Amino acid sequence: MSDPHDRALGALLGLAVGDALGMPTQSLSRSAIAERYGVVDRLLDGADDQPIAPKLPAGTVTDDTEQALLLARILLDHDGRVPPRAFASVLEEWEQDMIRRGSLDLLGPSTRRALTRLADGEPPEIAGRDGVTNGAAMRVAPVGIAYAGPRLLDAVVESAVVTHHTAPGIAAAAAVAAAVSAGVSGAGLPAALDAALDAARAGARRGGWAAGADVAARLDVAFRVLPGLGRAALADTLVAVVGTSVTATESVVAALGLAAALGDDPRAALVTAASLGGDTDTVAAICGAVLGAVHGAAALPADLVGTVRRVNAPLLDPLDDVVEGLLHLRSTS
Repeated sequence: MSDPHDRALGALLGLAVGDALGMPTQSLSRSAIAERYGVVDRLLDGADDQPIAPKLPAGTVTDDTEQALLLARILLDHDGRVPPRAFASVLEEWEQDMIRRGSLDLLGPSTRRALTRLADGEPPEIAGRDGVTNGAAMRVAPVGIAYAGPRLLDAVVESAVVTHHTAPGIAAAAAVAAAVSAGVSGAGLPAALDAALDAARAGARRGGWAAGADVAARLDVAFRVLPGLGRAALADTLVAVVGTSVTATESVVAALGLAAALGDDPRAALVTAASLGGDTDTVAAICGAVLGAVHGAAALPADLVGTVRRVNAPLLDPLDDVVEGLLHLRSTS
């Protein structure tokens, strides 16, 4: 069994590798990806016409990894808490830095709308009242490292409430955090996915109603149906039936369903995610975070990990210290 540090590090490295693999294909259709790249089985530059990440060097991570590490820093700086206004301020500063860098990868629609409301004086508890996208889920892996047991769901809600205070937003984030937390505790893939399903059910009761499907119900179907499909049928079903948009009920279900189907082969799972189209960087990042937590950092593709760590060195160099800090919170919470 991998040790907790290796599994926690695996969660953050898996997130970063999936994010970087999906960077050049995000917002493209599956057919456009196939025509231009074939199967995305390698790290690629962002093309000049990439809608969100033009001209980024191969291996560069995007908002998924950057916001996850921002959340980790908030947790470490505030003894495991996520003060809404402090987190909002950090996210605003991050977006301004992205603008200075010339990036088009800015805050998602739910987060931007919520932070604008917060700045206009709305209470944090209602600012995220219509956040149904995947922003809370894509960044939540550090919460899964820092917490286990009964405190986990409360911590997920605290990390999500200001931007995604809806049943689907919190359910999706809870599912990802619970799978990561179970992996860090030593659970295998089936147990981690069971934890995700239970957390999605509980998380939905902590957010406001929003029209749309239920995250837990969709996960339940995905976990039962997707593992029985061949690779081509799996991709077809993920794109046409599950969906890969930024909506939490699609992309998060796709990511965890892909982990259920191909979780014994992290490279295959991440390559498939990056080739699907839609919100590929987030689907691959969430899938990578869960599989990294379950299998440990040593099970991730070493060539991809090495390149991603080198390309994003200033951002990823402190990962071991971040992991130690989050595990310390876990041991004292």
